[in-house]
Order: sequence, then structure tokens, then C-alpha cells
Amino acid sequence: MRRARPEDVPGIVRSSSRLFAEDGGPRDPSLNTDWPRLHGAEAFTAALRDPARLLLAALCDGEVVGHLSGSMSGPSAMRPVRSATLMALYVWPEHRRGRVGARLVEAFVEWGRREGAVHAEVTASAANGDGIRFYERERLRPQALTLRLNL
Repeated sequence: MRRARPEDVPGIVRSSSRLFAEDGGPRDPSLNTDWPRLHGAEAFTAALRDPARLLLAALCDGEVVGHLSGSMSGPSAMRPVRSATLMALYVWPEHRRGRVGARLVEAFVEWGRREGAVHAEVTASAANGDGIRFYERERLRPQALTLRLNL
């Protein structure tokens, strides 16, 4: 695992595409599942240059097998603290039992601490029980609930 480099971006785009196909698209019909293919390279390349962003690549034999994207926000007048937000995490299924995801989250939490965040947060689909249990094992706890009415 390492902080992503420009040469990791194509692999992170593939990883993000798998995340959107496996998690986002089936659980949220309003999500553009083509986003990684159409915009991922540009967005991830920009994230590499942004000091308020974290992009990690999990590698096996030089191939990206997972990624984590995070961002730092605040302080603001409404919330006068810094927050670390885990925006996306994906590990290829065949690498999930090797603590790859846990190591990515550990690195994200440590980055948040170094950057002065008061808390770390992630949003997970309510239908993603496996994902929620994973994040709870990593010491994240429910804080808010989003309710939606599809019109």
C-alpha cells in the first residue's frame, strides 16, 4: 500500500469502476456508473496534486488491487473543526481477507490525525451490510441517517 502515484491512476480508475458496478450502481439508481471511466482519470490525477485529498493505492505484484480516496474539510463557521472524509474504498474480492481494506483505513485515519482532523467519517449505503460491518470493525460508529424518497 502506498500514497498513489501518477502511474497508479489507470489502476485506480479500474478499481473505482468495480466499486461503482458492485456497490454504487445496484444500490443507487441515480448514480452515474460510467463516472470512473469518463471522469476518473482527470479526478484522480487532480487529487494527487490537492493537499486536502488523500489517494491510496493497494498493490499486489505491481497491480492496483484496491484504493482509498479521502478528503479534508473545514473548519467552517458552522463546524469549526477539521473533518477527514473517506470518500471511496474498494478492494478486489480476492484480496479482501488479507486486511488490505483495514490497512487502507488505518492509513486514512493516521493521515486525518496528522492533518488535524477532529473526526473521520464515511458514508455507506444502508443496504451495504458487509460494508457497514467492516467500518464498524474499524471503529467507525453510526452518527447520522439519510432518508430518501425516490421521486
